[in-house]
Amino acid sequence: MGAADLTTLSFDYPYMEAGRRGPDRLDRLLACHAAAFQRLAERVETVIVAGKSMGGRVGGHFAAETNPDVAALVFFGYPLVPLGKTEPRDVSHLKRSHIPMLFIQGERDRLGPPAMIRRATKGVPTASLVVVADADHGFSVPKRTGLDQNDVLDLLADLTIGFVASVTGD
Repeated sequence: MGAADLTTLSFDYPYMEAGRRGPDRLDRLLACHAAAFQRLAERVETVIVAGKSMGGRVGGHFAAETNPDVAALVFFGYPLVPLGKTEPRDVSHLKRSHIPMLFIQGERDRLGPPAMIRRATKGVPTASLVVVADADHGFSVPKRTGLDQNDVLDLLADLTIGFVASVTGD
């Protein structure tokens, strides 16, 4: 059990388990999501897919393209702009999905600048965005904020718990 008595399941992609740096192809990442989803769906009634960076992006593909039983999506630092690029990734798959989506982005996230996330999700009425002040892509904040990493993680947990409650009605 995780925070707020939520059942959670975390997993590593095959490339991570093998100690490789480069990610697997999308089809292999989606298969990993499918296996994790199936395992969790055997234990809970409602499955909400959440992920950090690439995990969230792949979770979005999984929900939109292969699994209509996903109840909602939570993206922690959606990587809209690939490293070293300036143009955003295609997010048309998200526009085809009609499930609730929560994007939590750092104000200083170079891979998912909040203004670009707003533009990219403009045609997605079920998408909402929360911007974490002073945070970067990894949700690190400068010392001047007076917050430490645990404070930021507590904030992310509270945001997620509130979103899950709104989706499930709890």
